Amino acid sequence: PNALVNELCVRLMGAEALTFHDRAHFFAIAAQTMRRILIDHARARVADKRGGIQHRVSLSAVDGWNPVEQSEDILILDEVLSKLAKADPRAAQVVELRFFGGLSEEDVADTLAVSVITVKRDWKAARAWLISRLKSARA
Repeated sequence: PNALVNELCVRLMGAEALTFHDRAHFFAIAAQTMRRILIDHARARVADKRGGIQHRVSLSAVDGWNPVEQSEDILILDEVLSKLAKADPRAAQVVELRFFGGLSEEDVADTLAVSVITVKRDWKAARAWLISRLKSARA
């Protein structure tokens, strides 16, 4: 986890000078960056699966929901989450902020400028949508 935090800081403060318009903008970029970091680590782990040095990438479950058990799963989650973003962009942002960004429902509501009940509704719908797609993608 410390390596991931360090990599997040490096990427956020890296080559380009980023300007954050507000707190919401910062959290959105941080969650997107963490998603990319985890995807990069998962791809590397899958590539090195047969004998290379493996680094464990762990994600903390949000509300007991953790669809990622193996590196391959995070790659599938990324693909399915991208499809959700086309169908329901705000629900996909809720998932990204909660799962990859680690934000609470209240923080997500503040970040997206919506009510907590809207976040809860989006979270519930997005989880159901993702679970059904993940099951079929793994089969």
